[in-house]
Amino acid sequence: MHSAVFLIEFGAIILGLGLLGRFAARFRFSPIPLYLLAGLAFGEGGLLPLGASEEFVAIGAEIGVILLLLMLGLEYTASDLVSNLKTQYPAGLVDCALNALPGAAVALLLGWGPVAAVVLAGVTWISSSGVIAKVLGDLGRLGNRETPVILSILVLEDLAMAVYLPIITALLAGAGWAAGGATLAIALGVAGLVLMIAVRYGRHISRFVSSDDPEKLLLVVLGLTLLVAGIAQQLQVSAAVGAFLVGIALSGEVADGAHTLLSPLRDLFAAVFFVFFGLHTDPASIPPVLLPALALAVVTALTKIATGYWAARRAGISAKGRWRAGGALVARGEFSIVIAGLAVSAGIEPSLGPLATAYVLILVVLGPLTARFTEPVAMALGARRRKADGRGRADRSTDTPAPASAPESASVAAPASAQTPAPDDSLTSEESDSDEAAVRRP
Repeated sequence: MHSAVFLIEFGAIILGLGLLGRFAARFRFSPIPLYLLAGLAFGEGGLLPLGASEEFVAIGAEIGVILLLLMLGLEYTASDLVSNLKTQYPAGLVDCALNALPGAAVALLLGWGPVAAVVLAGVTWISSSGVIAKVLGDLGRLGNRETPVILSILVLEDLAMAVYLPIITALLAGAGWAAGGATLAIALGVAGLVLMIAVRYGRHISRFVSSDDPEKLLLVVLGLTLLVAGIAQQLQVSAAVGAFLVGIALSGEVADGAHTLLSPLRDLFAAVFFVFFGLHTDPASIPPVLLPALALAVVTALTKIATGYWAARRAGISAKGRWRAGGALVARGEFSIVIAGLAVSAGIEPSLGPLATAYVLILVVLGPLTARFTEPVAMALGARRRKADGRGRADRSTDTPAPASAPESASVAAPASAQTPAPDDSLTSEESDSDEAAVRRP
């Protein structure tokens, strides 16, 4: 009887998630907020709390996190990561400073303590790679000049997680400075070792894993990922970081084949993960933190736009591309929920989970909108400002009489630049054309 109830509950969850995904696809937005809302509806204090399937959902959620990080790792090669670290690390530092500090400040202002401040800093810092990649594809911007800048920032954030997650794990476990330092040293050592092996012996690893039979390839890659994730968890590093490093170590045809085979599993268990997070958040706890979450979302949306604008300007992208890069980085999603989920499991601060849920819901909906409209709105405001400045200069020119001693021809031959400002660099034909140049991802 228990088995029948479990099948009914879990089958209803999967069916509901499928319908929600179809609904989101029809209106071309991310299904993540709908998955979170579904978890809220069936969790503690929800409309219909689950019982028999909750333990299985918890296991599925853990697998979902592992697969999310594995698939992110498959997107990049070790050489790409090393190259990005060398060339784009200033953008990563700016990204961390502008977007992590607001979260930490809010946690301290709310009196949650330093551990919660470090957790909330991570929640506000990391953009959603999955949501951003989907939005860029939907908008047809994968070949734009600013896209490599966006991807570089996302790669640096993913790499930072290899250091950040072990620190969070140690802090949430209540480990002292010595234990925390040892955990961080192990994490850095393992990450460095895997990167070195991936750079030097990546082809050999891929050849060992490779198989022409899709079934064997799926079993080997999935088994290896779960094994490494489990070992990493045992070493107090992070199962997610272990999975990410496995993805980095695989390259070429193996990575492409594994990506194709594992994408459906990732989508399934990732959806279960978002539902699981919602299950452990009481809907009644969200309204008290809604205003702080909204304020934090507005502030960090602006700081992400500033981050993308600065990074694209540093890379020589035109004004239009800078605004597009900034708007594309606003969305938060899977990483923010992963970080908040660790804190919720540790019971650090009861209000942190609801705040993170509301924050992600706001920005995962706002992110696709800022990606689409930041550039045209900024250009329209810039054009209006230039027009107003030109009108003001013209008025001052007509109101001020020419000096009596000046020749009559001087007032007639005034340079055009004195009456009409020089065109902004965003409107030059050279940059406008270069914006749409097809540039493939490195």
